[in-house]
Amino acid sequence: MRSKHTGRRRKGLLDQESEHNPLSGVANLFDVAMVFAVALLIALVMSYHLPEMLDPDASLTVVKNPGQPGMTIIIKNGTTIEVMNMTDKIAGGSGEELGTAYKLANGKVVYVPADGTE
Repeated sequence: MRSKHTGRRRKGLLDQESEHNPLSGVANLFDVAMVFAVALLIALVMSYHLPEMLDPDASLTVVKNPGQPGMTIIIKNGTTIEVMNMTDKIAGGSGEELGTAYKLANGKVVYVPADGTE
């Protein structure tokens, strides 16, 4: 036979537990947010097709703003990353024309020397 005080006692214990730590659910939300943030970072790297940036043995060269005044070249060789901002001192100066390069419809590049010889 159950006494009528048992139900009140259980209810009282449950109330005490929930009042003990009102922010217990927030910790779980923080964990979920951290997993979501890491997933977004991985998706960003994969969307740019740059998993080589995470590989310590891979080599990669990225050119930002090619042919424009603010052009930047990022070179990753293994674990070292070098960033070069193009200026007149790095990539400027005088020179001579060597020929012309043509990009064909199939994506191949053909170089034709300026003097007509191959």
